[in-house]
Amino acid sequence: MIVKRQTLRYYYWLTLEFVKKHSRMILLSFFLSFFILVSIISFSPILNRFFFSKKEIIGIAGDYDFSNLPSEITEKISHGLIFSDQKGQLLPALASSWEMIGGGKEFRFHLKNNLFWDDGKEFTAKDLAYDFKDVDKKIIDKDTIYFTLKKKLPIFPTYLTKPVLKYPLHGVGGLYQVDKFITTQGLIKEIDLSPNKSNYPFLVYKFYDSESKLINAYKTGSINKMTLLKKSLADTFATWKNSKITRSVDYSKVLTLFFNLKNPLLSNKDARQAIALGVPRENFVSLGQPANSPIPPVSWAYNPNLKESVEDLDSAKKAIKKYLDASASAQLNFVTYYDYLSMATDIDQNLNKIGLKTNLNLSNLDRPDNFDLLLAFWQIPEDPDQYFFWHSTQVQGNITGYKNVKVDKLLEDGRTTLLINDRKQYYFDFQKTLSDDQPAIFIYYPYTYTIERK
Repeated sequence: MIVKRQTLRYYYWLTLEFVKKHSRMILLSFFLSFFILVSIISFSPILNRFFFSKKEIIGIAGDYDFSNLPSEITEKISHGLIFSDQKGQLLPALASSWEMIGGGKEFRFHLKNNLFWDDGKEFTAKDLAYDFKDVDKKIIDKDTIYFTLKKKLPIFPTYLTKPVLKYPLHGVGGLYQVDKFITTQGLIKEIDLSPNKSNYPFLVYKFYDSESKLINAYKTGSINKMTLLKKSLADTFATWKNSKITRSVDYSKVLTLFFNLKNPLLSNKDARQAIALGVPRENFVSLGQPANSPIPPVSWAYNPNLKESVEDLDSAKKAIKKYLDASASAQLNFVTYYDYLSMATDIDQNLNKIGLKTNLNLSNLDRPDNFDLLLAFWQIPEDPDQYFFWHSTQVQGNITGYKNVKVDKLLEDGRTTLLINDRKQYYFDFQKTLSDDQPAIFIYYPYTYTIERK
């Protein structure tokens, strides 16, 4: 018993002496531990965000620089002055309000208060880099900008929906901001986006100069999501248990067979309608959703009452026969691009079956001038205003040389009012007339296939 008491005393005095000798160190350790604990609790949301948040690594095929980034990226990091909804209504985005003056010849826009670039600098009217031909802009003050047009254009605000960006990749009011980017010889190779709101994933976009490199990146795990244009390539991942494939329709473009209406044969509407009957649409069912209009079905201005196009070789052969002569048929120069060669070949074979003689050629020009038939994907503008492409005065955009007084008037009226119901009727009539005239044949809106890891 005495031994136990002596032992307890020994450890008591030993502990007491140790505390006296190292009191400063003990107190410092206590406060340091307390500080670390409080810091961990305080910063846990940030730590969780950086280390435990979901991250999507998305691969994209193609060459891009700061001037031509995909809209799926630019729309995440910034806004335009105006936003257009699915019904065609114009809503404020960076602009708080605007006024149309002089029946659509002048516009005054007011910016929202307290707008800042994602680098913290104030966003003002001087930062708006919109530059349009035949449009003058004047900065009234830091929150007001004034546009003056040479001709009245009430729908001018529809052209101000493009996201505003400051070099290199700063945005205003976006859901995301750019954390970093990697470039090689002027081309962007990677962009990292962090969300400005909780519960959104981090996004990393990686760019590859070919589809084969994009696919290899997915196979090796460098990316966990990609979009392919060919079903045959997407099907190679159908047996991958850790991946899912989602098919969607890209309504932003349409495969189109353009006619050069300066050609004597193709200037005849009946001949063009006969050729339309010879297009093998059934061959393309697996490639995209059939099209019959330059305005896609998802647009508020789409006319659902248009006739569906069909393939009828016998009728096409009988109809085209009376318009053929040796000199006309021998001069049809059928131009396309390498990526569309298989579709062009199918069309070319059918055209030969109905009696047309064609020479199928590949082009490497963005816009070939020497063609009778041109097969290419046409990028559809977001707004149904297609004045630039079909109005008879538009030399650059109207590549077919199409001239129709009624279409000219419909396109003019469609852009001179902001009333949706009026605009819708103008574009319904425009599509009906274009469908009857067929200066071009709209074939399909392409399917796209998104492959991502589960």
